[in-house]
Amino acid sequence: MPEAPSIDDGNFDENNKKLLQFFEDITSNANDVQKNVLNEILSRNSGVEYLQRHGLIINDNNDDYENFKKIMPIVTYEDLKPDIDRIADGDRSSILCSQPISEFLTSSGTSGGERKLMPTIEEELGRRSLLYSLLMPVMNKFVPDLQKGKGMYFLFIKSEAKTPGGLLARPVLTSYYKSSYFKKRPYDPYTNYTSPNETILCLDSYQSMYSQMLCGLCQNTQVLRVGAVFASGFIRAIHFLEKHWPILCRDIKTGTLNPQINDPMVRESVMKILKPDPDLAEFIEMECSKESWKGIIPRLWPNTKYVDVIVTGTMSQYIPTLKYYGNDLPLVCTMYASSECYFGINLDPLCKPSEVAYTLIPTMGFFEFLPVARDDQGPEKSNKYDKDNLVDLVDVKLGHEYELVVTTYAGLYRYRVGDILKVAGFKNKAPQFHFVCRKNVALSIDSDKTDEVELHDAVLKASTHLVPFETSLTEYTSYADTSTNPGHYVLYWEINNDESDETLIPTSVFEDCCLTIEESLNSVYRQCRVSDKSIGPLEIKVVENGTFDKLMDYAISNGASINQYKAPRCVNYAPIIELLNSRVVSSYFSPKCPKWVPGQKQWLSS
Repeated sequence: MPEAPSIDDGNFDENNKKLLQFFEDITSNANDVQKNVLNEILSRNSGVEYLQRHGLIINDNNDDYENFKKIMPIVTYEDLKPDIDRIADGDRSSILCSQPISEFLTSSGTSGGERKLMPTIEEELGRRSLLYSLLMPVMNKFVPDLQKGKGMYFLFIKSEAKTPGGLLARPVLTSYYKSSYFKKRPYDPYTNYTSPNETILCLDSYQSMYSQMLCGLCQNTQVLRVGAVFASGFIRAIHFLEKHWPILCRDIKTGTLNPQINDPMVRESVMKILKPDPDLAEFIEMECSKESWKGIIPRLWPNTKYVDVIVTGTMSQYIPTLKYYGNDLPLVCTMYASSECYFGINLDPLCKPSEVAYTLIPTMGFFEFLPVARDDQGPEKSNKYDKDNLVDLVDVKLGHEYELVVTTYAGLYRYRVGDILKVAGFKNKAPQFHFVCRKNVALSIDSDKTDEVELHDAVLKASTHLVPFETSLTEYTSYADTSTNPGHYVLYWEINNDESDETLIPTSVFEDCCLTIEESLNSVYRQCRVSDKSIGPLEIKVVENGTFDKLMDYAISNGASINQYKAPRCVNYAPIIELLNSRVVSSYFSPKCPKWVPGQKQWLSS
């Protein structure tokens, strides 16, 4: 298997050539690389309990690949949870992986409201670093001279917890930012940020955002690219600037730092950058005082060449806002990753957001693909989730859709990631994929992912508040409203009331319904509400009786079958949202934040 190249600090052109050649080699030999990856994973983990439990015996006959495909089942998180719980509780035996589990990476919430815990090992940090190192060589082919300036990226850590067995449990990016790979990284033009490490590693979201924005403004002419991980995070930063630019200007004008920034390490790092600059403060004040904020990004950071954010999947809802603030600056999606594994990169970063395709890197893990049948193909076309249906990386077909299944060095074997991908093309022998959607996700504003089942259960629980008023919920749908700052969930409720007047029900009852729904949603949603402040209070809009009949009429007039029609549980089509909003009779918001504390519920009660 091709070895990752050694990097020579300072020789950027040579390093770029080495990395691009490495990528060329592994994609040209993708099938052999993938088989080697699987064999390496299986040989090093041959004695682990999980593989032995399923009867997989590793030998020297070079048939491990075929035995693996015949024997090992496809699994979900719920299948692995008993083993993961044992590790979290302190069992240090080789359950999933022969190497010690160094920590858990927390993924999106399960239907039970808890974050998933993804096991990881120390060496995975090196694999993630390798993927990051490939980004600059690719970008440099399209946008030259990026090494002559800086990136203004808004990066944040989130809270972490410890399992009963003493292992850290935290988001994957928090793990990376707090590692030596990030904190002690050698100089690299791609990770040369306007934000000092101390501002990124500050857990106080206000202090972190304020200090990162201040540093970005102070170095505005050096900024060549701006971004965040998700589009929602970058727009949140622009909204922060809209609210706080007067005090930011005051700091720049006087060279003194807002006393609300009281973290000593943050203050020290910012004061190395902040100097009195009345001219810059006047320029920022002039731009921010204008009636329109259209094009505010190139106005304040005039040398910006692109905006680097994820705008695929549910993040595509933010594209119009980004174009407004960016004056149509290119929107660049560079990489595809998750808590389970880092997957691939975009080799055509200046393409339209709708055309983004990620080339999977064959060395990151062993990838298989479960064919996905379209809803319109009928039940007879749908595939059972059987291991015999899985397709190898090099055998996927152009234009077909698949669910991604991954086997990792850290102890996941044939794990269903839940992402639906569509084959868009090939880089040598390695396929390139459009991200279609997250399986079963109905609503998302930030890093939250709420599926239809979770939403339905929450709505049923909340609707019990109506029973004492001889009222019931007739029908409902939902919408992720990103027009507000921050965005929030909207639920449209049609209720059945004998008096046909929901005003006979106290406002507090509907507010209790809102809060009950929020309390019932997963911990990622609640963290975004309580700690990150990246999601606003949930809203229930009560609509006129007969509204959902109108919704069905609209769908049928546009070709839907009256026999197969069912009310959608989530909507995002503008005409439908307009129809619903035109029939709203009253609106209610959650009166307070739902309960949330770091960690899993069972840890807190133990």
